[in-house]
Amino acid sequence: MIWFAGRRLMVAVPTLVAISLVIFTILDLAPGDPTSSLPLTIPSEVREQIRESMGFNDPFFVRWILWVKQMFINEPLGIIEQVFDVQIGSGDRTRVISWQSRGPVVDTIVERLPQTTWVMGLAFIFGILIAVPVGVISAYRQYSVFDQVGTFVSMVGYSVPTFFTGLLAIIIFSVKLGWFPSYYDTTLVVTDWSSFVAQIRQIVLPVSVLSLFNAAALSRFTRSAMLDNLSADYVRTARSKGLREKRVLVRHVLRNSLIPIVTLIALQVPFVFAGALITEQIFRINGIGQLMISSIHGGDVPMVQTLSFLIAAITVFFNLVADVVYGMLDPRIRYE
Repeated sequence: MIWFAGRRLMVAVPTLVAISLVIFTILDLAPGDPTSSLPLTIPSEVREQIRESMGFNDPFFVRWILWVKQMFINEPLGIIEQVFDVQIGSGDRTRVISWQSRGPVVDTIVERLPQTTWVMGLAFIFGILIAVPVGVISAYRQYSVFDQVGTFVSMVGYSVPTFFTGLLAIIIFSVKLGWFPSYYDTTLVVTDWSSFVAQIRQIVLPVSVLSLFNAAALSRFTRSAMLDNLSADYVRTARSKGLREKRVLVRHVLRNSLIPIVTLIALQVPFVFAGALITEQIFRINGIGQLMISSIHGGDVPMVQTLSFLIAAITVFFNLVADVVYGMLDPRIRYE
């Protein structure tokens, strides 16, 4: 398995390089440059000197290779130095600089990432914990009242966009009932019981909105996978041997149904971050999604490039995780 993971990593590296070329090319064609946000009183000669100092006049492939070096070497080394409080080499490395904050892009992302990870991570976990049992029960009790209600809720949750359900939740539970706050206070620090309750109250709405959206598609997929395996020959054989229904359902049917479900779960992780673009705007969460929107509005190309590449890297990584988990769920798969 270790050898297989190593081979997949060898494939992932050129994949990420190709993705970086696509991202850099598309965003390089976007209008704007580092001097667009400067005051109009600055002479054109000074603006040209700024562009020249930042390498903006260099050929395309020179700028792309420099950016790839920064993303694959300089920025990871900088994170390692900050985390472990060590210095690797001279420490004088060129970093990706934001056009808005004039500071390193990765430092800003690291500051915002905990908020997104906390909210979106909980939504992703709760979505799985809700979707899998609902899908299993719906398949086992096909066409029952539970199945009909689950199908209706899943269709509504998947078809209605998160910005609508988010605004609806704010109107009902914040404005009308006053149960939960309408925004997320990122400055809140949990120090006692009252602050802990405040943290729980402010996280309920964004987590619920995203959990409903994530669980909707996953529960339908789980139901479909379970129905395909419930009618299989090995299930009838297990029942004819006198195995308990619970063991047949969990040990045999669910385990084989989890193979395609794991793929969907792994592919849903990037969409959780994509959902943060809208959800964080609605609930004013100062995370990655809000950073992406503000960077797009401000024309901060380096920030948008880095965030896009981060989402692509997360997608490639969780595809690798899904392939490794396959071997744990399906004994027919061997990594040689």
